[in-house]
Amino acid sequence: MPEPTQSTALTPAPSEAHPGPPAPAFFRWLTYLVLLPLIAISTTFFGCISLLCGLWDKSGRQQHFIAHLWARSLLLLSLSPITLIGKEKLHIHETAVYAANHLSYYDTPVLFARLPFQFRILAKQSLWKIPFIGWYLHHSGQVPVDQSSARNAVASLNRGVQTLKHGLPLVIFPEGGRTPHGQTQPFVSGAAYMAIKAQVPLVPITLIGTYELLPMHTYHLHPRPLAIIVGEPIPTTGLTTRDADALTERLLSVITQTYFKNHPAHQGVTAEL
Repeated sequence: MPEPTQSTALTPAPSEAHPGPPAPAFFRWLTYLVLLPLIAISTTFFGCISLLCGLWDKSGRQQHFIAHLWARSLLLLSLSPITLIGKEKLHIHETAVYAANHLSYYDTPVLFARLPFQFRILAKQSLWKIPFIGWYLHHSGQVPVDQSSARNAVASLNRGVQTLKHGLPLVIFPEGGRTPHGQTQPFVSGAAYMAIKAQVPLVPITLIGTYELLPMHTYHLHPRPLAIIVGEPIPTTGLTTRDADALTERLLSVITQTYFKNHPAHQGVTAEL
């Protein structure tokens, strides 16, 4: 496998990002006094149910449905409606790698709430240590990514390939972490590598609005409309791992262009790659 490489994108510098207006004091206090406690209660409640289902549900289907209900509850509490654009491009009855930009902690609930099929996620191994969330990740068959060394990282990706070969789609954030400024960051080649190794399509997903809903290093919500935009699936038939970097560049280009085209703050702005 080629070493994960970082791509470059001509996006606005952090100082030029548009995080949106500050949240009104009403929403700040509403978050602290009402929404955050309810989010914690929902996570604990559904986490406990998921743990119980894990005693007999080895397929992960029931636990995925519980995660869907948990995500729906968090989206209701966010007061932010979601629009799914391009649903017809989803490989609902086929296996694929779905790669999305990573803007916020709310990205995962948004995807669990609206993607209409069972899938597994790749996530940092450190998340497995968080109560309830980590327990769910462990018992529902999600794939931890160990970045302590190059060898462990490759082993993690190969576990993802095995998940794909068993017929389960994967969802991954190729940036490897949330953006601190609301713009697309460089991608690493893990998503492309797994799609090529499993010979399944790579499907771009562009998230809009979740950064403004809950920016990095903030703890109160800024309710607003959200969007999930599904791009044209990119076939990997006949590609080899030598093509992973080029495929990653193509993926980055699609998601960045889609983000600029559809984000209200960037209407009329062209992103060059």
